[in-house]
Amino acid sequence: MSTTAVTTDTAAPTGNLEITVSRAELLRELTAAQSVVERKTTIPILSNFLFEAADDRLTITATDLDLSLRTSCIAKVKTSGACTIPARKLYDYIKLLPEGDISLKLMDNHWVQIRAGRSNTKMVGMARANFPQVPEFPAIGAFKIAAPALRNMISKTIFAISNEESRYTLNGALLVLKSESMAMVATDGHRLAHIEKLGEILEGISGEKKTLIPRKALAEISSLLGGSDAEHIEFSDDEQTLFFKIGNRVLTSRKLTGQFPNYEAVLPRDNTKFVIVRSEDLMKSIQRVAQFADERSGAIKLRLEQNELKISAQSTDAGESEDIIETPYNYDPIVVGFNSSYLIDYLRATGETGEVRLEFKDAQSAGQMRPEDGSDDVKYRYILMPMRI
Repeated sequence: MSTTAVTTDTAAPTGNLEITVSRAELLRELTAAQSVVERKTTIPILSNFLFEAADDRLTITATDLDLSLRTSCIAKVKTSGACTIPARKLYDYIKLLPEGDISLKLMDNHWVQIRAGRSNTKMVGMARANFPQVPEFPAIGAFKIAAPALRNMISKTIFAISNEESRYTLNGALLVLKSESMAMVATDGHRLAHIEKLGEILEGISGEKKTLIPRKALAEISSLLGGSDAEHIEFSDDEQTLFFKIGNRVLTSRKLTGQFPNYEAVLPRDNTKFVIVRSEDLMKSIQRVAQFADERSGAIKLRLEQNELKISAQSTDAGESEDIIETPYNYDPIVVGFNSSYLIDYLRATGETGEVRLEFKDAQSAGQMRPEDGSDDVKYRYILMPMRI
């Protein structure tokens, strides 16, 4: 993690930390922080939590160098100080303790004593000095974003982010903030998810602010928002780091460098042939038929003709299958191939409720899906490149 952001050492207590904290409070914060800790790391200190105690608060920090989380809870601080404790082992151990108070005390050689009721445990920590410096949330220039809107946008786009490490500008989603709207876009080159929320008043933004947020940070934000009743998330950034404040927790993420593709150029303009089907019916049909798709490509065929949608797949290994959904359709017949799992991803993201509109131009052009009964202030569209079948 870059240390060029403003860092303050005043809050870095020294001394042999000795505190008492409630198990429920401690476990809640460890649960939030443990997902950031790198499971398989070549740098041993990164598999530890940093504990810092001062002024009746315990602050817990976890980092994998790309992502960091700092969180805190109330504690009785007998002696302020700092220590590091193996994260996974501590989390697993605290989960098994009964409700009540837990006392932690830093001993010689970085050992930490943990007492709770009749349990007495000592864990081997590491030197506080080895723990990487984590940037502080900037004092000025933060934007307030509505938490439910952001969480919804993440859930509607995160599945379309590329998994290919080589395409690192596609390893995140683009957040576009304007004074009265916000949007999020993700693509892996084969599909694109785009959601826009109108009527969001964002103070302090003139023009538009585009920020590329890595997938792991998005997943972490979503998880933190899921366990929080915060109405807003505070967002800020500097040249290298993104900062997200949710209640008493601060998530920092290294920025993705590079240029996100010009997604507006691929948004379909003249997909005039369309069909509307119940999402649940479409999901079940695709799941049935996809059992017989080629395992490698997952390709299924959508054939639209007079008042019906035929979904079919075949492979030499599995056999063949066809499902028919009756629905109004009065345009020229069209046959398009798509990756079945891409269609399923979208239907899962929309919750399989209501109806979905499928829009086409021809067999070679990108298809578009969107909720038929979407709200006026949320515009959600999903663009899919066709497959040759």
